[in-house]
Amino acid sequence: MAERSKVDFALVGVGGQGIILASDVLAEVGLAAGYDVKKTDSLGMSQRGGSVVSFVRWAEKVYSPLPRRGDVDVALALEKLEAGRAAEWLRPGGLAVVNDQSLLPLSVSAGAERYPTDEEVRALLEARTDRVYQVPGPRLADEVGNPRVVNVLLLGLVSAFLPVGFEVWQATLGRLMPARILEVNLRALRRGRELESSLPLSARRGGRG
Repeated sequence: MAERSKVDFALVGVGGQGIILASDVLAEVGLAAGYDVKKTDSLGMSQRGGSVVSFVRWAEKVYSPLPRRGDVDVALALEKLEAGRAAEWLRPGGLAVVNDQSLLPLSVSAGAERYPTDEEVRALLEARTDRVYQVPGPRLADEVGNPRVVNVLLLGLVSAFLPVGFEVWQATLGRLMPARILEVNLRALRRGRELESSLPLSARRGGRG
């Protein structure tokens, strides 16, 4: 993506997964790298596990906090249903990073709606792009020492595709994270970064890549 003058991000998940923290990190990384940055969050019923959506925009000059639908460069999804919902925001050929985790909303638990299959979610994403990474986030987060660092782990993978030095990402975490949780988050960031060379595309389960 280094050739693009702007980078638009959509981060989606449910309440409690750390979407707002992840978007704060992205915004601060962009500022540290010299971009103009704008960010907007939609919390909905986040305290009850409802949808959380955050947009972050990097550019030489950003005039609106909201990207155009179908023009997002990077979609980071911490939950699979939300990944499917975010597909329409992604530009053709964009990057999708999806946490392999399903958290059923109340409407599904109550039987009012049906949760989509993995194949249905993947089809929505692959209608936009073949650059889909599906990441076993909960397992990898456990391996680095804290199940709550999935958000930072996925940011580590995203960082591998962006024109910003990894030291900027690490320094940004150092500014934003309390000392007591900084080291485990740095481990998660590094582990996510390593995934770029070890995960096949469309993790690439059943993908076209």
